[in-house]
Amino acid sequence: MKSRLLMAAILAALPSVAPAQTVQQLKNQPPDGAQLTFLLTDGTVLAQGYKNSDFWLLTPDDTGSYVNGTWKQVGSLQSGYAPSANASQVLADGRVLMEGGEYNPAGVFSLTNLGAVYDPTTQAWTSVKPPKGWKNIGDSPSVVLPNGDFLIGDKLHKRGAELDPKTMKWTAVSYTGKNDFNAEEGWTLMPDGTVLTWDVKDHPLTEAYDPTAGQWSERGSTIVNLQAPDCSGSCCLHYPPKNKCYYPPGEVGPGVLMPDGTVFATGASDTSAPANTAIYTPGSGWAAGPKFPNDDSAGDSFATLLPNGDAMVEGLSGELYIWDGTNFTDAKLREFGIMTVLPNGQILIGGSVVYNSAGTYQSAWQPTISNYPSTVKRGNTYQISGTQFNGLSQAGGGMGDEYQSSTNYPLVQITNNSTGHVFYAREHDPSTMAVATGSQTVSTSFDVPSGIETGASSLAVIANGIPSNPVSITVK
Repeated sequence: MKSRLLMAAILAALPSVAPAQTVQQLKNQPPDGAQLTFLLTDGTVLAQGYKNSDFWLLTPDDTGSYVNGTWKQVGSLQSGYAPSANASQVLADGRVLMEGGEYNPAGVFSLTNLGAVYDPTTQAWTSVKPPKGWKNIGDSPSVVLPNGDFLIGDKLHKRGAELDPKTMKWTAVSYTGKNDFNAEEGWTLMPDGTVLTWDVKDHPLTEAYDPTAGQWSERGSTIVNLQAPDCSGSCCLHYPPKNKCYYPPGEVGPGVLMPDGTVFATGASDTSAPANTAIYTPGSGWAAGPKFPNDDSAGDSFATLLPNGDAMVEGLSGELYIWDGTNFTDAKLREFGIMTVLPNGQILIGGSVVYNSAGTYQSAWQPTISNYPSTVKRGNTYQISGTQFNGLSQAGGGMGDEYQSSTNYPLVQITNNSTGHVFYAREHDPSTMAVATGSQTVSTSFDVPSGIETGASSLAVIANGIPSNPVSITVK
């Protein structure tokens, strides 16, 4: 009986999915809403409130439930920085970087070049200087590269910069071959380390950036139009510091790298006609995908990869749609807000509800653990290694051109055998931030919580809501 209860506790703590898709309200709602959420590498969720400078931390309960989790306020951004629609990512060391903002403060179109980095160990923000010569950043695309550097594209020019998180220094990168400026583009990290985008200004062209070569190269046409014009190309938006005009090139929708290596790209629409989608297959090019149901669209909306391998896209109507690689269907659910993949396999939407998908992951997608400490001590740091620690995709959750909230990093979950209580060891500094690494060995460090329960326990590595098989450890 004891072994049966133990296995039940372990399975309850690991990611699971409901037999049919459902939505659950969080018992405790975010005190100031949540326009942007990040899954941190210690299993908590950091949320930006609607005052724009305030931040809140969601901690799951001792069973690992986020529905029953609790919120507390943490440090705010520096004075004068209260952005919305900015570039952002969780860094390899576990910190969170925010750069720019289309609006700062709310409602003021500024394309600010301010930035800040959040340290989860101090729960405080520190200001970050912009790349040299960048007067504006705004809602620029960004990605964490396989080497851990943060890459950002200048919204208004054909240039980019990399931030080394270890030194916090920016370097201008070679950017040859870019078709157009980076405005309104979303970036998708590919398994080969390149960054794919579908152009907005120069639609329907697509291109990919090779960070090693510092060069953009053509990836063909999306076949169907994914872009919807903004103001028909005629509106002038003035921005500081010299009150210049910005002419928006339009909008496209977000994209998701799928488990089979294809990319599902979604489009925008400025009419009552449904928006298009397109599918990119590396080595083969683009093919037209299905149109949106319900005459819907995904311009400036959200998408993510579900643990069951489907992509979920939020239409502008708030309706949720599912792409399973063959069919694009209406989930018959309506929710608004950014999506974040939680370690238990649920999707946090808008910081206020969780979505439970139907079906489950394939065993081939699971991380595997090859080397780990059989005994750990509270407060100490250890190394662990295995395969597929970063998952098969960034998973997404953001809009692409702004509100980026990728989750392609491992989480280390420890469950006490006697109590069934769930703990997360803060993970940091993986050997790579690449996606879909296959049989490549990946290692990372984790810090055992000082308050963790001692005794016989199980340990699992989780990537994008998909767990490894647990291993047995002893906590002292």
